[in-house]
This record gives sequence, structure tokens and C-alpha cells, in this order.
Amino acid sequence: MKLLIANKGYSSWSQRAWIVLRHFGIPFEETVQPMYVEGWKEALLKISPTGKVPCLVDDDVTVWESLAIIEYLAEKYPDLGIWPADRAARAHARSVAAEMHAGFQNLRRDYGSNWRRTYAWKVRGDGSALEDGKRIFALWKEARRRFGQGGPFLYGAFSAADAMYAPVVGRFTTYSWPVDAETEAYMEAVRKLPAYAEWVAAGRAEPWTIAQYEYDE
Repeated sequence: MKLLIANKGYSSWSQRAWIVLRHFGIPFEETVQPMYVEGWKEALLKISPTGKVPCLVDDDVTVWESLAIIEYLAEKYPDLGIWPADRAARAHARSVAAEMHAGFQNLRRDYGSNWRRTYAWKVRGDGSALEDGKRIFALWKEARRRFGQGGPFLYGAFSAADAMYAPVVGRFTTYSWPVDAETEAYMEAVRKLPAYAEWVAAGRAEPWTIAQYEYDE
């Protein structure tokens, strides 16, 4: 399988599919197409029908959109536990993953993904992203308290739901969001995941800087 992604320093949607492949030990080849360089959009369109990332190519199958890629991998490798085995936990995990896929636009707008920098906490934009953060913290707590007894992740073991929120952990870390001890423990578990740490290190080592994702303070 081949996975087309953008800069590891900035591409949150790329990370979601990539971290599932890497964490679950699924063999794949990656192609990194840096954003906002000459010809980058045309290069993406040669592989991805939307001109966006990530895009997975598996022989004659092409899958785009992070959540669709994760579902494809879960079907192809049903024994890996990409989704929780318990039916109630799996339904909950799919719900919170879909909520991430479709929502939290204010957080995305005001706290852009950037694994290359760390900033002191401050309210950015009009403050509406704080409500997104409040909702995310609440659903993390609900998942942990109902289904997380078997480990440090949302449903105990690392799953697709954690992959969908891994870039959010990155955003909260980058911008030094104030969180309680329970939330910090979950975020630290994600940060210590080898696949996540590998992504962050690679992003910091990249030679490309995207000005629109950087702030002076």
C-alpha cells in the first residue's frame, strides 16, 4: 500500500491515517508532498481525486479522506483491533470519530496544527474555539470513564478514535492549553505512543516551513 501525505510538521489529516498504519504495523510506503510549493496541487491531483491528503492506494483501490482510510484498514485487517471489539464501545468510538471528522471548525481555524512549535497559552480568535475544547475534553472523559479501564487510551487500547484525536492532542500541546490532570494523563499517553513520537520528530526535521501556520508569539 502507498500513502500520500503532506508535511508532517503541519498536516493533521495526514497524521490520522499514517498513525494507524504505523501503530498497527501495517506495511506501507509513504510519499510526502509538501504544501504550498510550486506544483504541489498538481502533484496531489495525479494520485488523489480531490487534490487533498491523505490518500491511500492499495493496488486498484484508491481511498481518500482519513476516516474512510481508517475504515478500509479496519475491514482489511479485522484482527488488529483498529476499532474496539466491544459493540457499545465501538459504536461510541465511531461516533466520537465522526464528530471529529465533521466538527470543531473554530478550533481548527484558531489553533492550526503545528508540531514544530510551542506557544504560551492565550485565547486566539474570538474565543469560540474554547467551546470546541470544552466539548472535546468532555467526550474524552466520557470515553475513558465508560470504556477505558483496559489501558490509558480512550477505549483502553489505542484505537481509530485515538488516531482521529491525535492531532488535537498536538494542537492542545502546541498552544499550551490548560487542562486538568485526567486530560493531561490521556494526552501524555498519546504523546508517548511510539508512532506519534516518530511523526513529531519527523515533522520537526522537515526542511519546509509554512508561514500561514506560524505565529510570532
